[in-house]
Amino acid sequence: MADELRSRIRSGVLRPGQRMPTQAKLADEFGVERGAVRQALRILQSENLLTNVSKGSPATVAHHAGEALAGPETPPQPTMVALAPRISAAFAAPHVEIDALCLTSVSLNLAVGGPLREIHAGRIKPARVDVRVLLPSGRIDLAFPTPVEGRDDDRLHRRWLAQRNAQGRVLRHNLLALRGTHGIDVHVSFRALPFTPPVKLYLLNGSEALFAYYTLTRRGEEIDHEYLEMYDAQGTRSMLFPFAQGVGLRDTTFVEQSHLWFNALWETISSDLEFET
Repeated sequence: MADELRSRIRSGVLRPGQRMPTQAKLADEFGVERGAVRQALRILQSENLLTNVSKGSPATVAHHAGEALAGPETPPQPTMVALAPRISAAFAAPHVEIDALCLTSVSLNLAVGGPLREIHAGRIKPARVDVRVLLPSGRIDLAFPTPVEGRDDDRLHRRWLAQRNAQGRVLRHNLLALRGTHGIDVHVSFRALPFTPPVKLYLLNGSEALFAYYTLTRRGEEIDHEYLEMYDAQGTRSMLFPFAQGVGLRDTTFVEQSHLWFNALWETISSDLEFET
C-alpha cells in the first residue's frame, strides 16, 4: 500500500499540498484494516512525503514531496540524523527486515530505540522482525582503531571488542524481548567477518540501502590512564547516502547489488560470532 501511494505521489497523481483520501476510503480501496492504512501513512510521513498523519483530518501530501523523492539528489546526512527515521519507517511494515554491516552496531542500537518505544506504547506492532548483523571478528588484527605507534599495544583492540560485545548483547536482548512482551516473531543473528569493513551498510525491508564510509582521522584519547594517539573512525558521524528501489535505475541497482554483496559475505567467509571472545 505504501509503495502504491508513493508511486502516485511520484507520478503527480497526488500533488504537493493535496489532501489524501480518508483512512476509511483507503481501507476500502485496498481491502485492508484501518491499522494497515495507518502503518502505510506513517511510512510515507517518515519519508517526508505526507504531513498531518496523526491528526483527525486526512493527511496532506508534503509541499516538498518532489524534493524528498529525488533519489540521486537526496543529500547524505550524518548517521545519527539519518538512520533513526529510516529504521522507524522500516518498523511500520508488518515484516521488518534489517541487514547491517558495521564495526560495533552502536548506531543501529540507538536507531532501534525509537521503534521499540513505539511498540511498547502500543502504537505499532509488526508481525515479524528479522535482523542480521555482520561485525568484525574479535580474533583479527583490526585496521582501525589502531595506535599511531606501538602497534603491538592491544588496549584499543580490547576496548573495541568490549564495546562490540556489549552493543551486540543489548541489541539482541532488546529485540528478542519483544517475543515475550508483545508476541512478535523475532529473529536476530550475528556473523563475524575476517576483515575490518571500511564502510557501513544498512539494508531495510528489501527496498532501501543506506551506505557510508568510515573516514579515518588521527586523534588522541586517554586509555587506561595514558594518553594515546590513534587512527580511528567515528561511525555515528559518517555520512549516510540513501538509495531506494523504484527511485531510478541507479538506486534500484545499488539496492539489489548491496543485497547480493551482503548475502555473499553472510553465506561464505563470515563465521559464527561469540560475544564472549
